[in-house]
Amino acid sequence: MTIGENGKARGRAAADDLPETDLDDDAVDEAVAPTGPDVSFTAIDWSSHAGDADGKVGAEVIQTLVKRLPNAPGVYRMMNATGDVLYVGKARSLKKRVTQYAQGRFHTNRIGRMVRETATMEFVVTRTEIEALLLEANLIKRLRPRFNVLMRDDKSFPYILITDDHPSPGIYKHRGARSRKGDYFGPFASAQAVGRTINSLQRAFLLRSCTDSFFENRTRPCLLFQIKRCAAPCTGEISHADYAALVSEAKDFLSGRSQKVKSEISVAMQHASDELDFERAAIYRDRLAALSHVQSHQGINPQSIEEADVFAIHQEGGQTCIQVFFFRTGQNWGNRAYFPKADPALEAAEVLGSFLAQFYDDKPTPRSVLLSHAVDEQDLLAEALTTRAGRKVSISVPQRGEKKDLADNALQNAREALGRRLAETSTQARLLAGFAETFGLENAPQRIEIYDNSHIMGTNAVGAMVVAGQEGFVKNQYRKFNIRSTDITPGDDFGMMREVMERRFSRLLKEHGDEQGEALEEPASDGFPAWPDVILIDGGQGQMTAVRKILADLGIEDRVVAIGIAKGQDREAGRERFFQRDKASFTLPVRDPVLYFIQRLRDEAHRFAIGSHRARRKKEMIKSPLDEISGIGPGRKRALLLHFGTAKAVSRAAVEDLMTVEGISERVARLVYDHFHENR
Repeated sequence: MTIGENGKARGRAAADDLPETDLDDDAVDEAVAPTGPDVSFTAIDWSSHAGDADGKVGAEVIQTLVKRLPNAPGVYRMMNATGDVLYVGKARSLKKRVTQYAQGRFHTNRIGRMVRETATMEFVVTRTEIEALLLEANLIKRLRPRFNVLMRDDKSFPYILITDDHPSPGIYKHRGARSRKGDYFGPFASAQAVGRTINSLQRAFLLRSCTDSFFENRTRPCLLFQIKRCAAPCTGEISHADYAALVSEAKDFLSGRSQKVKSEISVAMQHASDELDFERAAIYRDRLAALSHVQSHQGINPQSIEEADVFAIHQEGGQTCIQVFFFRTGQNWGNRAYFPKADPALEAAEVLGSFLAQFYDDKPTPRSVLLSHAVDEQDLLAEALTTRAGRKVSISVPQRGEKKDLADNALQNAREALGRRLAETSTQARLLAGFAETFGLENAPQRIEIYDNSHIMGTNAVGAMVVAGQEGFVKNQYRKFNIRSTDITPGDDFGMMREVMERRFSRLLKEHGDEQGEALEEPASDGFPAWPDVILIDGGQGQMTAVRKILADLGIEDRVVAIGIAKGQDREAGRERFFQRDKASFTLPVRDPVLYFIQRLRDEAHRFAIGSHRARRKKEMIKSPLDEISGIGPGRKRALLLHFGTAKAVSRAAVEDLMTVEGISERVARLVYDHFHENR
């Protein structure tokens, strides 16, 4: 079985979309994504030996499986009785590594719990330990096992793109796959940093940022030309040669040759001044000021580092923060803090090593990686990243000089970021404890779900679910529900809430219920509770009646505490009335911190519901009748609209007229004609 780049995109499927059953060979194939040379491995099929381990769990089942393992590198997966992956690990020798679990002597409680829950294992043999490390990192990111170190907030980074597929290249913010031809510069820590940099670069180099279609249809310069942020190549205000020189200067600056560019502009400014062309000299002066603005907003700019990522880790209070700084072309492109999920007993070296392997699974690797702490198997990790990148990658812990200063600065940022997070977590814990006391709960809730609906006169109705926990809002758990029922009267909020509740908890029972259809206490794959302790409904007694009926019909009325929040008199904040089963409705003091907390939860649900509704409404507004025709894709749709101008004109066209459009055969023309004339 061979792994190539085609497996990369497939392997990064969201964890929510994964089946609950074990992965087969093809799924493992999809999970590996090395970007260097192809990686080959052999999957061991244990299905024929499943009977050997029937009824056994823990070290006993591992002893049964270890007998047939080879002394070869590979990856192993430990699974519980329901098929959920508990842990993914790699080994230089599968037999020796798994034998340690079978002996029953464990250094930590975490490993002991993991082994006791293991009901079966699966193995993949690889040619080298490097291949095992790459496969392990990818499977961890995909399966998110409960006992592994898990990355959180793994969003792709934004880049600056200068295109190379147009006579007048443009400058754009880019995130995602590099499908368009051009030069990419980054990564940047945030989209805001990219936006600020592009604005400054436009003032410095006057590059266009419009779309190609907008460019082609201009007959006069746009506003950006008037405010001196574009050279207007669209209308010939600048020659192709002069615009190409601006593009070259921008690439030089972003490639680290900023001093060369500034020197050339300074010489041109002086030359224009000597010729008494003060207007042109002022343009060069403004360009120099814009370049200085870019560099002044980049913080630390090292003199001896061309390309590197700096990682620093700090552990405190049972939590971990990893701070990452990005340096490209000698310039600082920002930093980002990560808070990976890891057992508090794990040492910094183990957490940072696992984090690094997952971090570079789908990101370009710099030539140098600087660390605040040495990591386990540092040389092996460097070899794996070198294999993936196809060039030399070094990993080091600097001891002196400028590199040491950068690592120390990253470590200080990690300490401060974790301190802020611990303070926020402490405040959140106090608020949850106060919430439990206010509503008579036995314990502080671990998971709160807040529901709201949004629509305009019943159109484009959307239900929204927002989730909060011990660390604040958990945005990867948010869900939206497009109201689909045709039996609901437009604008019937009670009916919409019934549909949302029924769909949400029916699926929850199916995915996290036992054979009798009752709720289980087991957490979801990422360790966060799957079942809510409390649901907050934006509505009064009527809404609560509808919700309680759904919960009662599903047999979970006693499993979940439902609380209604009715808007106060004149819909004023601070006068909300709360409804709870078997209790009289009540209000809270205006300055009660718990009231502020609940208002914040409700406002977040409002925001998410309204945003989801607007997105759906916008999609409906730009929807074309051509979208409803099966067999008409984006290319044919574009060709038809370019030829006829509007969808209405297409609907009036005869078959012969439709056939004159490039790419439209007689069969497709008949298909389009019949769609608009089916009632005639």
